[in-house]
Amino acid sequence: MSEPLRHLVLALTLVAAATGAPAADRVKIGFLSTLSGPGAGLGIDIRDGFNLALKHTGGKLGGLPAEVIVADDQQSPDAARQTTDRLLKRDKVDFMTGVVFSNVMLAIGQPIFASQTFYISANAGPSQYAGAQCNPFYFNVAWQNDNLHEAVGKTVADKGFRKVALLAPNYPAGKDALTGFKRFYKGEVVQEIYTRLGQLDYAPELAQIRAAQPDALYIFLPGGMGINFIKQFVSSGLSKDVTLFGPGFSADEDVIRAVGDPMLGMFNTSQWAHDLDNPQNKRFVADFEKEYGRLPSLYASQGYDAAMLIDAAIRDVKGRIEDKDAVRRALKAANFKSVRGAFRFNTNHHPVQDYYLRVVVKDAQGRVTNRTLSTVFKDHADAYVGECRMK
Repeated sequence: MSEPLRHLVLALTLVAAATGAPAADRVKIGFLSTLSGPGAGLGIDIRDGFNLALKHTGGKLGGLPAEVIVADDQQSPDAARQTTDRLLKRDKVDFMTGVVFSNVMLAIGQPIFASQTFYISANAGPSQYAGAQCNPFYFNVAWQNDNLHEAVGKTVADKGFRKVALLAPNYPAGKDALTGFKRFYKGEVVQEIYTRLGQLDYAPELAQIRAAQPDALYIFLPGGMGINFIKQFVSSGLSKDVTLFGPGFSADEDVIRAVGDPMLGMFNTSQWAHDLDNPQNKRFVADFEKEYGRLPSLYASQGYDAAMLIDAAIRDVKGRIEDKDAVRRALKAANFKSVRGAFRFNTNHHPVQDYYLRVVVKDAQGRVTNRTLSTVFKDHADAYVGECRMK
């Protein structure tokens, strides 16, 4: 090769290195969620919210045609691990999302991170991934597990309840839930009961609660667990003497649809509500109702925001999704319009956001649903961010 030609090749190589890899021709999303069994309603709502966002973006994310590979984790860590291996190695997805339950998330996190695939959590927020095990490839667009429970703990304390019973399933999110509640509630906890994950009969627990005589009861029982418990709680007559509180998960539209009038008067907290007054949320709620014939839940709102975050990041890197550092910076910038309004990440890639108190009422149309009452926390961060070494 002549000297002038060698200089020309070198110059072209340097230009290519400076401009980065060409933009991808599509983006592949591995959507792994609980789509069967008692927790299926949660995963279905996340999926439907994600799909509505894709409809709003014309089937593209950041301008790239989006291929979404949907899989059911069966609420099983073992099944989730096997499916994750397939999504990473055979399908070679660029992003993953969708997991509902924290024990499943903890089971699949490390292989995802090791493959340098970005995981955008639309629900599960285990304390480990907010703290010491935080990771540059993990972003949570929902909350950290403790947060909604912290907001209820503060509410129950502010309302002057002095004797409280607590009930949650015995798995990582259940433990995070009661830890979060107790972080802000300093009254007497007369019962702290952990149940089997997926349990549907609560006669023994109701007997324990009746014997303890609390003036308030706090439950964290997502999906079918909460549906069954609330029905049994009201039919037992305990609701006449004990005020029921829960996080948004235990009193959201999926639970309300299944329980109906017995939900009336239940207090709960959430980072989102269908009556939040911002343009993005109004469009989301109206279009979700039109598309699916039901009000969206907080799960659906989180699925929608997860898609919109990915859309914004890919747009910001001009489709160059192979540039992992650039994608990470774009995800951290969160240049999207959330259905919650203003949105930003903390240094551990979990949101800093407001939390609201809601109550289940009948609206002007006679529907049993949530109404937002007040703001419990402004710009609230999780308790584990100090343990995260990312900067």
